[in-house]
Amino acid sequence: MKWDRAAWARGRVLAGLAVVTAGLLAFHRAVPNSAGHLGSLLEQFLPWLGLVVVMLLVLALLRRSVIALVALLLPVAAWAYLCGGLLLPGATRGAHDLVVVQHNVSDENADPAGTARSLTDAEPDLIALEELVPAALPVYEKTLAPQYPYHAVRGTVGLWSKHPLTGSRTVDIKPPGITDSWERGLRAVARTPHGEIAVYVAHLPSVRVGASGLASAWRDESAGMLGRVVAAEKLRPVILMGDLNSTVDDRGLAPLTSRMTTAQRGFAFSFPAAFPLARIDQVMARSATVTHIRTLPETGSDHLPVAARIALGPGVD
Repeated sequence: MKWDRAAWARGRVLAGLAVVTAGLLAFHRAVPNSAGHLGSLLEQFLPWLGLVVVMLLVLALLRRSVIALVALLLPVAAWAYLCGGLLLPGATRGAHDLVVVQHNVSDENADPAGTARSLTDAEPDLIALEELVPAALPVYEKTLAPQYPYHAVRGTVGLWSKHPLTGSRTVDIKPPGITDSWERGLRAVARTPHGEIAVYVAHLPSVRVGASGLASAWRDESAGMLGRVVAAEKLRPVILMGDLNSTVDDRGLAPLTSRMTTAQRGFAFSFPAAFPLARIDQVMARSATVTHIRTLPETGSDHLPVAARIALGPGVD
């Protein structure tokens, strides 16, 4: 391929698009939420801007534009800074690690027994489930009981554990605007070999994307309520699992992400199961580190399960 002086002159539009993409990646918090929560909408799909970079690279090569190729260094660097670490392999499991599984099992799941069995294949210490319905709950209890003799259920969320659970209670995360019966949060203490850990399971309100943008007011209110509960938690090690209906980049989850660590490795896009575009099923921790997260095989749900490894320090209690 022959490059000449004209290669520096053409492709300025592509170069401009590369700079804009870099700006969206590096300064996504500057995109306002005042109109249709556009900032949160962008942050839901932030990693996918990497595809925009790839398309711009192909076009720059076809145009033989040097200026566009140079400009593309900006979004490449921004994407690598934000997302590159998630591509790296996780460390091997340590002596003080726990494995946890998070799954929205769907209230329309036709195979709760098969779903429960598939979740145990990851050999987790803890399993968090959402959208538990009365008809399916006994099936989950019976199927999981041999390996997970301890469990707690509050409303439509539940926690199963290999280790004894104490202090189980409901966590109120219902926004004032919801008038229907709505119980989607629980807290329990897992008495693990490494000490006591406060474990939270939550299912935040759904969001909707329409012509006016992202409707997430209830989700944001619920996240704020949960964040205040976590902040008041007296036990230092905390694990939060749940369908939070948002990615960790979304500023709507700032009440939680500002107080807890999120996965250092792994994308684990979990929704929708048929063509996963975003990880809205989350595992977070305080006074511990979520070292890796991955998806598990598809079940009868519209979400994919996620499994995470959490590194605990010795003597966490």
